[in-house]
Amino acid sequence: MSSPYADAINAVMLYFLYTFKTRTAVAYTKMNDKLPVVHTRHMPEAIHLYLYINITIPTDLLPLIFNLKGKQMAQFIKIYPENPNEKEIAKIVRILRDGGLIIYPTDTVYGLGCDITNSRALERIAKIKGIKLEKANFSFVCSGLSNLSDYVKQIDTATFKILKRSLPGAYTFILPGNNNLPKEFKKKNTVGIRVPDNNIALEIVRQLGNPIVSTSIHDDDEVLEYSTDPELIFEKWQNLVDAVIDGGYGDNTPSTIIDLSGDEPVVVREGKGDPDVF
Repeated sequence: MSSPYADAINAVMLYFLYTFKTRTAVAYTKMNDKLPVVHTRHMPEAIHLYLYINITIPTDLLPLIFNLKGKQMAQFIKIYPENPNEKEIAKIVRILRDGGLIIYPTDTVYGLGCDITNSRALERIAKIKGIKLEKANFSFVCSGLSNLSDYVKQIDTATFKILKRSLPGAYTFILPGNNNLPKEFKKKNTVGIRVPDNNIALEIVRQLGNPIVSTSIHDDDEVLEYSTDPELIFEKWQNLVDAVIDGGYGDNTPSTIIDLSGDEPVVVREGKGDPDVF
């Protein structure tokens, strides 16, 4: 007769096999200290499969085995950049409004983002990045230049022409911040503004109604600095974020950063955007 702990090990192996096959979150139902049913959530085509397991597992091992701790793994959502599905975009927007974190495609690398108005979400991103929020250099992803006046001081005509000529595009522009910055960024004199040339990112921000605070995700591989395959991104980040958008393969070159807060444009980092445009 097998012991409860041997059964627990078998359940772990079954869990990894099952989730590898389906790429979904798994929830468990406890009944008289047994694990009679394991069912999938967020499966493609909304099909629910039921797997009956006739084993006994100590109740205190269940959270450890399934590593849920009351939280499901991220949703993996396919959205086509040529024509983003409104229902899927709305789903992402709900996640953001609820304080969730998303990984989403841009015109450069995949980004990690949250609602700029949600303090709890901002803290989560800072914790993931291992930095203090007030010292973080996150970008504000906007849907267009109409968002500028919300967080940026009035700019001169020459600066506006540069922005108008370059955006949407693979640039991050550093601009002087105004007094309307979220309280987490009140001590900052400048902000990084991003308007990516990607329909998915732009539509998310449009439906959300305010910018996304964003930072690039990095790959541990020194050769490939940024993750490009959304499925691999999901495997790595599924327990840290609430949704990963599959918008196709990403780029591995970041945006070009231009500082427009001084008298003359300064190229801080040369990336995908052509710096010679200035």
